[in-house]
Amino acid sequence: MARVAKVTRNFYRDSVALMQLSARLVAVQGVRQASAVMASPSNLALLREAGLLGDEVAASPNDLLIAVDGTDAAVEAALAEAERALNQAPPAAGGGAAAREIAPRSLEMALEAAPAANLALISTPGDYAAAEAMKALRLGLHVMMFSDNVPGTEEIALKRYAAAHDLLVMGPDCGTAIVGGVPLGFANVVRPGPIGLVAASGTGLQQVTCLIDRLGGGISQAIGTGGHDLSREVGGTTMLQGLAALAADAATRVIVLISKPPAPEVAARVLDRARAAGKPVVVNFIGADPATIAAHGLIPARTLEDAAALAVAAASGTPSEPVGTAPPDPPRPAPGQRYVRALYSGGTFCYEATLLLAEALADVHSNTPVGGARALPDPWRSRGHTLVDLGDDVFTRGRPHPMIDPRLRLERLAQEARDPATAAILLDIVLGYGAHADPAGVIAPAIEAAIAEAAQAGRRLAVVGFVCGTAADPQNLMRQEERLRAAGVLLAPSNAQAARLAARIAATAES
Repeated sequence: MARVAKVTRNFYRDSVALMQLSARLVAVQGVRQASAVMASPSNLALLREAGLLGDEVAASPNDLLIAVDGTDAAVEAALAEAERALNQAPPAAGGGAAAREIAPRSLEMALEAAPAANLALISTPGDYAAAEAMKALRLGLHVMMFSDNVPGTEEIALKRYAAAHDLLVMGPDCGTAIVGGVPLGFANVVRPGPIGLVAASGTGLQQVTCLIDRLGGGISQAIGTGGHDLSREVGGTTMLQGLAALAADAATRVIVLISKPPAPEVAARVLDRARAAGKPVVVNFIGADPATIAAHGLIPARTLEDAAALAVAAASGTPSEPVGTAPPDPPRPAPGQRYVRALYSGGTFCYEATLLLAEALADVHSNTPVGGARALPDPWRSRGHTLVDLGDDVFTRGRPHPMIDPRLRLERLAQEARDPATAAILLDIVLGYGAHADPAGVIAPAIEAAIAEAAQAGRRLAVVGFVCGTAADPQNLMRQEERLRAAGVLLAPSNAQAARLAARIAATAES
């Protein structure tokens, strides 16, 4: 085995491009781990912790670093693949129109080339993201910060400046938004309509917008806030601004707010402003007390699915309808099979499912515990009913996010399927821009193998899942669902229904 780190001086690529490049490298036969990052101090520390990097690397934050661990031949092949990918000419813009001779090298140059633009998407290493965001704000641009690892003090300063200048900062760590009908980050293709959303959760925003689309509704705007916006320190600045903007928007008739429970004083402020919006407001603060929301004259939604159904009902003036139903008769586990093992790529999906399973089952553990669930002592090893967010930092150090590279989840799936105590494996499949081009095609063979191996051992392994996506997504919702059903997956239309189905299977085993 060999471990090699290659530095390319003064060569920048944004984090999305580098995640995709990392996924290409780990797909090379014989590669154990691989990562392509900008060589910021935080990235170097993460690679060292992942065992991909030695102590001494002569690299600066302006340099691109490729680290590969594998057989000698695999490392050589991966470095050659990286070289090809980095030197590949970008496609011409405009469906074959001639590309610009000189690509913009600054925000000023980009704004000069596109003077009608009013939003900048920042996807630089976190050490530099705040400076670039401030440049954009001073140029009069709204900002979406895909970048993470931005200090809280800098987030607060950016949002205060933006609010004072009637501008919006989505993020940091804002993975999803739909602005003016354009999907940004990890977003899905949905029809336009009268429902506007503000969310402190990327996958939560994806689930609700996709389910609204499935129910025949449409989206006016979908504003991401970043995961720290509703903390006591940040104070909900972006959610409050987004709420005000949607309240003033004539094209928005219904507003949806999505978040894990905010800090209590921030929640009170947001709910007070929502009550004054003059429009129906559906609130899904996952795990929050519905009575508190209803007391403000707002519409509480217990799950992401409920939020979508209630929003479509409020927009149409008709009673809410379910998005579909889960399979009614799941297989009964064999003796000894009693646990649910959930392997999530979406953090909010894991959080919601943990809450639901902890209400229905005992002995529930997670690396993102909520409600009656307990913290998982070792995220690499399951205990009782276990739900893991594979997008958490502990799993992505030195690796691409599981929505881009499914290899870690495939390994964990095989591990859980071999455990004779596993009754059901619970999965999310996320479609949309930036996600894997064919997630069902990659995971289906592993599911088929796991079910077959369990059957040979006399066990009945249930694999339960749902697909977050739409028919218009690049991966095609119907095609993905057909492939998963063919592999034996019990598909539900939403995360909440999938979690409840998995709980039902486990409860059957316990009875």
